[in-house]
Amino acid sequence: MDSIVSTPRLSLPERLLEGQRGALARAITWAEDADSRFPDLLEKVYSRIGQGRRLGVTGPPGAGKSTLVNQLAKNLREQERSVGVLAVDPSSPFTGGALLGDRIRMEERTMDLGVFIRSMASRGSRGGLARATVDAFDVMDAFGLQDLIVETVGVGQAEYDVVGVADTVLVVLCPGAGDGVQAMKSGLLEVAHVLCVNKSDRPGADRMVADLSEAVHLRTAGKDMWAPPVISASAGTAQGVDDVLEAIAQHRTYLAAKGRLQSRRKEQRLEQVQRVLREGFDGEIWAGRGLKAYAESMIEASATTHGAAERILEDLLNSLPKGWSEQQTEGSR
Repeated sequence: MDSIVSTPRLSLPERLLEGQRGALARAITWAEDADSRFPDLLEKVYSRIGQGRRLGVTGPPGAGKSTLVNQLAKNLREQERSVGVLAVDPSSPFTGGALLGDRIRMEERTMDLGVFIRSMASRGSRGGLARATVDAFDVMDAFGLQDLIVETVGVGQAEYDVVGVADTVLVVLCPGAGDGVQAMKSGLLEVAHVLCVNKSDRPGADRMVADLSEAVHLRTAGKDMWAPPVISASAGTAQGVDDVLEAIAQHRTYLAAKGRLQSRRKEQRLEQVQRVLREGFDGEIWAGRGLKAYAESMIEASATTHGAAERILEDLLNSLPKGWSEQQTEGSR
């Protein structure tokens, strides 16, 4: 009787790189849960990261972001490109899960194996993005998805964290809701690389396009910087969606020149390192190693909040190896 040779079970990183969708879903769950196994997984797939085109879609609630993302995914699939969508939703106050997790507006895309859609709960993260958005983008990139899209939660004026995630930021607004005025007042135009006036069949759409175009001109005229195009579209009828994709492609071409994309992604990586360090500080040093208790003792001894913070910072800096600061300064030159 022939002996049975067992095949070694593939690890999660290996299954991810083989294109198993279940492995991708598990990897994103690890990222969301800050699972201790995630850093090792990321290390093993990191060489495959960097090919995916990253788009952030943001704007006020009710602007039609989900419908537009659905149409963008459809048009990209017609170009035979694979698409990954992260839809960041408000969190349930009871479970911490995404309240709109079914993403009904994108239901027709869920049967397409060339599209991967994942809802993520914001879990109280400010800026409209889930904490693990960058990590999720990275594993989707390693998986081999070509176009990566994140739709922010839609909290209006706090939608700025998307800049640290995406190569191109698409800001979606609609007429009749005061979105244009709010966008200009809140500085939302500063994060936009492409502006889309959605629901363009509504009254006031043409005026809104003109006002936004004028605002962009005033901000960029005579300056060596990207001038965001203002595109009129109606995602519900697919009108203007190709124009939106063309504007995104133009921005990508702009980034490709003079190493802008590499510089932008380097800055995003540095921000990600900072985020991980902050989380490590909160978890390991502040709570885990008694720094919180140390601060409490100083407050009880009538130290001011600023005084306590300055003392803690001084103690931490003094604990570093002698000459560390000088070495780092010399190494960065």
